[in-house]
Amino acid sequence: MRKMSVTGRAFRVYNALNRKYFPAVVLRTFFDKLSPFFNLWISAEIVTGLYEGWERDRVFLLVAIALAGNLVIRVMAALLTRAVNTQQRILDDNQAAAFVAQTLSLDYAKLEDPEIRTLRRKIMENACINSYGVVYMRNNFRNAVDGLFDVLLSLLFFGEMLSLASNAGISLLGIILIAGMLLCMAGSFIYTQHSGKKLALSMEKLGDVLLKENRFSNGFDLSGQDVRMYRQMEKVSALQNKLAKDHRRLFKEVNTTRYLLGLPARFLQWLTTLCSYLVVCLYCVLGAFPVGSVIKYTGYLNRFFGGIGNLMHGMESILENEPYLKVYLEYFDLENDMYQGSLAVEKRSDKKYEIEFSNVSFKYPGSEAYALKDVNLSFNVGERLAVVGMNGSGKTTFIKLMCRLYDPSEGEIRMNDFNIRKYDYREYLDLFSVVFQDYKLLSLPLGNNVSSAAVWDAEKAESCLREVGFGERFAEMPKGLDTPLYKNFDDEGVNVSGGEAQKIALARALYKDAPFIILDEPTAALDPIAEAEIYAKFDEIVGDKTAIYISHRLSSCRFCDKIVVFDEGRIVQVGSHEELLCDTDGKYYELWNAQAQYYTDKKEVSGA
Repeated sequence: MRKMSVTGRAFRVYNALNRKYFPAVVLRTFFDKLSPFFNLWISAEIVTGLYEGWERDRVFLLVAIALAGNLVIRVMAALLTRAVNTQQRILDDNQAAAFVAQTLSLDYAKLEDPEIRTLRRKIMENACINSYGVVYMRNNFRNAVDGLFDVLLSLLFFGEMLSLASNAGISLLGIILIAGMLLCMAGSFIYTQHSGKKLALSMEKLGDVLLKENRFSNGFDLSGQDVRMYRQMEKVSALQNKLAKDHRRLFKEVNTTRYLLGLPARFLQWLTTLCSYLVVCLYCVLGAFPVGSVIKYTGYLNRFFGGIGNLMHGMESILENEPYLKVYLEYFDLENDMYQGSLAVEKRSDKKYEIEFSNVSFKYPGSEAYALKDVNLSFNVGERLAVVGMNGSGKTTFIKLMCRLYDPSEGEIRMNDFNIRKYDYREYLDLFSVVFQDYKLLSLPLGNNVSSAAVWDAEKAESCLREVGFGERFAEMPKGLDTPLYKNFDDEGVNVSGGEAQKIALARALYKDAPFIILDEPTAALDPIAEAEIYAKFDEIVGDKTAIYISHRLSSCRFCDKIVVFDEGRIVQVGSHEELLCDTDGKYYELWNAQAQYYTDKKEVSGA
């Protein structure tokens, strides 16, 4: 029952995405199955009529009924097939939307958690392996309904034969044959349950290898320059051949296991069929029904045993699909732990928002090491704050905590004397315009990317693009803000360079017009002069807003009111550029001189 409960729960979750799909499948299957049973019945009547010499008009009437009945059944089946295909497309779309919605609804901390990222990847990878998961369950449902209708309709029509057989009198041989048929059916059912578990274990091993193959294919860019420049093809081919060899070996093992496990079941099914045919022939000889009825009764039995086989295969498939459905449910069971807050953020015309870090420490999920430790810092509205330090010193983590993408492990962050956790989460996020170093642009029109909305203020968007230095490139775009970026969805899309993409990301930050503007090394693709120009322009553009800059190039941050130096997760220095340079033993002095020496050496080389 525990196994079935997993499938049952997954079915309920999946069915809720489109409640019209499965009823449509049931109706379509009913008409699909009605056709062969109707044809067996009408064929038997026609053969009986011809054998017994019925009147010609009566036989022709049966032929007309056969033609008309098949026409009606086929038309209904075709209409319902169209309905099923339509509802399946809606179901697939809703499933994709539900997956995206669940992902977007999760806390950022959960999305960054390696275990949860692995869970999400597994769902997508499982779908590539024989459609395991909800699609495999959907296919199993169709097969099960198919088999169930075969069984039910067979029993319904076969009841006629049992009634006629009972009128012909009790036959000891008939009783023995029926008992043998029932015993073989029961044995086949029990054995299928047992063999299904063994087959599921074999399939799980094969699935692991297929996952590795899939990850291998996605992990290597075989069209990349490095593969050719460093002759990595041989190494890649060797790894691929090893995985392919394991795949073939396990695939052969699974097929061999499936075949060997299926032999006893097929033998029992053969015995069941033999007994059933002998029963039909016995009672035909005893005169219970005419010769023509042998056609329909043996046909009903064939459909019955075929339906039983489908149901048994469905039970095997349920066991085989269980591990993949567990992964699916585990992801959709994830809930947010981050407190969303309820305190409204005050809409201040003076943009007076003061933020203070008080003894803030933080560890990333799954890590024992502190990314930040005992951070204490406050800054006021309108300040220009530069955050500097070596890679891994905690600069970006500091920004993520301030934007409340994460909550501190220890300490608290306050805004206007209130813990930021108390503020409404969405309203708090609206205070920040951030350009992260790993920003993303969408394959949508330029206007959508700048405004982050379906509609945009064209004048405002164009102004923001010009302010960040994108004016000349924008003038070359024939469709203006309607120009699609990239060619993923539109052949007329425009590819932009790394530097141009960064300028669009900067324009997006300006367009939001939030009280805080944060630039987390967004100008890495620009040369030092272009970066300095961007920062200088931003200093003019942000006006009375609070601006925070993160950059490796310290010369770009000289205009800031305050510079905060991070080292190994701690704030080691705070002050202006001039103040920090006076401390010749400090980290800032070390970083500044390291960069200055680099540029000095360059100049000396160029002048040599």
